[in-house]
Amino acid sequence: MLLLSHVGFSFMEDLVDTVRSRGLKTCVLSSMPEPKHQGSRPGTLADLADDVRVTAEHVLTPRDVEEYLDHLEAAGTSVSCCLTVWEGYRYLMALANARLGVPDLDEKQVLELRDKLTLRNRLADAGLSRGRASALTPETLAERRREGGRYFVKPVSGIASFGTFPLTADTTWADLERIAAEVRSDTVYAGVFTTTPDPGGPAGPGPRPETAADKGAEPDASTGHDRGFGMEFLVEDYVPGREFSFEVIVVDDEPHVVAVHEKCEVTEAAGTVLENACVSPPTSLSQEEIAAGIRWVARVLDTLGLGWGCFHVEARHAPSGWDLIEVNPRVAGSLISPSVAAMTGGPSLLDLWLDSLLTARRPTGFLKTLKELSFSVDGTTRSGNATFFRVFFAAPGTIREVGLNDALPLRPVVAQILLNPGDTVGTSSREVFLGQVLWSMDRADQDAILPGLLPASERAIEVVYETERG
Repeated sequence: MLLLSHVGFSFMEDLVDTVRSRGLKTCVLSSMPEPKHQGSRPGTLADLADDVRVTAEHVLTPRDVEEYLDHLEAAGTSVSCCLTVWEGYRYLMALANARLGVPDLDEKQVLELRDKLTLRNRLADAGLSRGRASALTPETLAERRREGGRYFVKPVSGIASFGTFPLTADTTWADLERIAAEVRSDTVYAGVFTTTPDPGGPAGPGPRPETAADKGAEPDASTGHDRGFGMEFLVEDYVPGREFSFEVIVVDDEPHVVAVHEKCEVTEAAGTVLENACVSPPTSLSQEEIAAGIRWVARVLDTLGLGWGCFHVEARHAPSGWDLIEVNPRVAGSLISPSVAAMTGGPSLLDLWLDSLLTARRPTGFLKTLKELSFSVDGTTRSGNATFFRVFFAAPGTIREVGLNDALPLRPVVAQILLNPGDTVGTSSREVFLGQVLWSMDRADQDAILPGLLPASERAIEVVYETERG
């Protein structure tokens, strides 16, 4: 199996274990790691996988994928399918699977999903969203500020809530320039925001060309976006309501909602949106409202022609109904996939996505299992389990101490601390994960356990910085 890794990571350890548990070998194609990991990460990948190639650039291209597949084919290696959890390479996964004859989204569909401006308006035209979006320019920014309504700003093609925030009367064009400058200097994320792959080009995205802004000129807003940024922003009508996500596996045009998570804490900060805690199944929705959400998701996927794949559909629910935040053609981040495993008592969302690819040509047996695990159209699920997880984000500063709090009312089933003493976190418009903790419980006990667990979980990871802030 071919795995695509961004700068040497993208959960390679987890992916390799998942693939090998099915008796398959792993071939890893990775872009060049960041400088601080160049001495160690390629060797780690070589120890993990059966075959590894690391390119000379920080971003993989279609040519890299084609050449590596040529190499594997010449070596007599039969590749079953391709998988990546890095959204910026999802189109490359689609290209590889098309060459391998594996049913999947096509490249064009992936790129269309990443264009959040066009996607919003397309769904609004279909009656599936009450909001609309416009390209953000100095002019549209001034107009929206004068109007005084509720709007949201985000990159047209973004990831990890980087540069995503509610528009306020204090938002200035300089705020967008600052975020764009952060993107350009971020080795890990720059390629996701600043380049749009050419579907017809064999080499894919190359270096960003020098712009007027690079030479000190003013932005050119005449085309509907700022050329100097190397990225585009949109401004859209604010979507009201509580946030949820639907974890969906689609096989041969048939969507299966494996889980529904409620984002019980969301923080809208100056330069990003932090999703602090999730519970599943939702506690604030009735069975009928969940059923309506499942029908709405099916209509969204059908309208977009998304007949294969794994999707993390983020949405909001209000008395007026369901509305879209975004459609991600991949496994969700944080602990969504382990949460699915805790609820099913078996396969995680990653397991199900992988099995959907491996059985895509003959999915009958897999479909039977998938249907048994998924929500019914009436909004019910067979699972007797419930989950709750909290994500912890680091503040700017140097970490002195960090560890798991042992005095919790319920023992976690997963606890991950992602930073170490001595790590320094800078100021950024993207989230910086400190750690995450997952709990599982009987669904019948959910209402009794959550009121105490929710506040106690805030102290699940204890961190001390070198200079404490008051």
